Amino acid sequence: MRKARLAASESSSADEGAINLTPLIDVVFVVLIMFIIIAPMLELDRVQLAGAPETAKNNLSSSTLAIYVQADNSIWIGKQRVLEKELLSLLKEAKRSNPGQIPQLFHDKKAQFGTYQTVKNAVESAGFEQLDVILQPGG
Repeated sequence: MRKARLAASESSSADEGAINLTPLIDVVFVVLIMFIIIAPMLELDRVQLAGAPETAKNNLSSSTLAIYVQADNSIWIGKQRVLEKELLSLLKEAKRSNPGQIPQLFHDKKAQFGTYQTVKNAVESAGFEQLDVILQPGG
């Protein structure tokens, strides 16, 4: 009798230690399926970055279209300040005059991301297929 009670208490303590993982596994599968379904629908922006600093310096001299975004979110093409509403027409003109060039964007790290997005959208709308983003190393 005593052995029966001891065996019964051991089996009940073993059951208490087991954790039911079925709900956790169900949730993981649902999240995985959602990711598999949604991932192909995401539209990714691809921006080709310039190479090493020496390569970037060599490419700067051959490019005629340099776009600068300053810390105050002002947009410059070369040494000329450009308003957002003028940007698309100037980029279309640059594309028409030299269709093979690749615009290079120098974006100050203190400038807002929205300004970068505005410039990128204007470059795409003007018909350019690539945009080199030149990252300045350091502070």
